[in-house]
Amino acid sequence: MSSPSRPLFVAVAGNIGAGKSSLTRLLGQQFGWKPYFESVEDNPYLPDFYADMTRWSFHLQIYFLSKRFRHHKEMTESGLSVIQDRSIYEDAEIFARNLFDIGKMDPRDYDNYVALFEVMTDYLKSPDLLVYLKASVDTLVNNIARRGRSFEQGIQREYLEQLNKHYEDWIGRYKRGPLLIIESDGFDFVNRENDLHRIVGLVRDRLGIASS
Repeated sequence: MSSPSRPLFVAVAGNIGAGKSSLTRLLGQQFGWKPYFESVEDNPYLPDFYADMTRWSFHLQIYFLSKRFRHHKEMTESGLSVIQDRSIYEDAEIFARNLFDIGKMDPRDYDNYVALFEVMTDYLKSPDLLVYLKASVDTLVNNIARRGRSFEQGIQREYLEQLNKHYEDWIGRYKRGPLLIIESDGFDFVNRENDLHRIVGLVRDRLGIASS
């Protein structure tokens, strides 16, 4: 790939199990971008959150907001082209909003969280491209089962359906910059090279990067 004239910031968005981490890694390799991954394995709140969402929802969302804000600043100030596994915007638009809607986050905590999110994101550069991996709940359930993270196995299908609805609403309103929607059902960009090359071509075209 030919190098762009300036550093690029790409974010990969999508529901739990959509394939964000794999696509982030593969696109980073294809384009020579530095990947930044969501903090999952070392997250001190996730197991407790999935066991008792009401008790731990605010703590988890503040943890994610802090981590992603730091990563966002680090990425955009690095002078490198980077790709991020899940954007900071998903924290508020999808997960905190859903927790509030289903009664798992106290209104006072939610208002406090949103106010903090808005102040923090006012200082951040928007992605040069947001790649949204759109996946059906069946695909999400299968992928979650396949990767076998113990704390994810109790995630209810209804919860994933609710998150998908919030993703569709958010993507329909997304105005922060260029957007690429990839219908990932039927795609296997990890094991099928042609599928990966199709996505690489779509990303390259959307960013205006000429092939070498």
